[in-house]
Amino acid sequence: MSAHSSTLSNIRVVLDTNVIVSALLKDDGYERYALDLVLRGKLRIALSMAVLDEYEGVFRRPKFRFAPRVVTGLLRRLRRVAVIVHPQRELNIAEETADNRFLECAESARANYLVTGNKRHFPPNWRQTLIVNARELLEWIVPELRR
Repeated sequence: MSAHSSTLSNIRVVLDTNVIVSALLKDDGYERYALDLVLRGKLRIALSMAVLDEYEGVFRRPKFRFAPRVVTGLLRRLRRVAVIVHPQRELNIAEETADNRFLECAESARANYLVTGNKRHFPPNWRQTLIVNARELLEWIVPELRR
């Protein structure tokens, strides 16, 4: 393992539901690359039970037409590679209640990044966590991607 990849695995991320949905809908792109890094253990994903419940509820919506076995398998794989946290306080920072669950998870995990496709729904950062989109995350953590 290179020094670069071992350093990467020390980076904790929280992935907003929309990032994973985008990754599942499109085989390439920044969201898919970010999810693949998480599933391969190159980035550490932080999850709380509230975030897992949100993922499951959204992934199982009929409009996405994700096969139930795909959803079950993905949730199992995410749990396997995740740092599971138990936020101790409820935040009311973001307008959407669901978005607050992601901030709580990030705070509890001391995540480096919260990755979302809707940055405008969040503050620019929360505690030590930067709010970024998948492109920004990858450009910052994988220097070769910078153009």
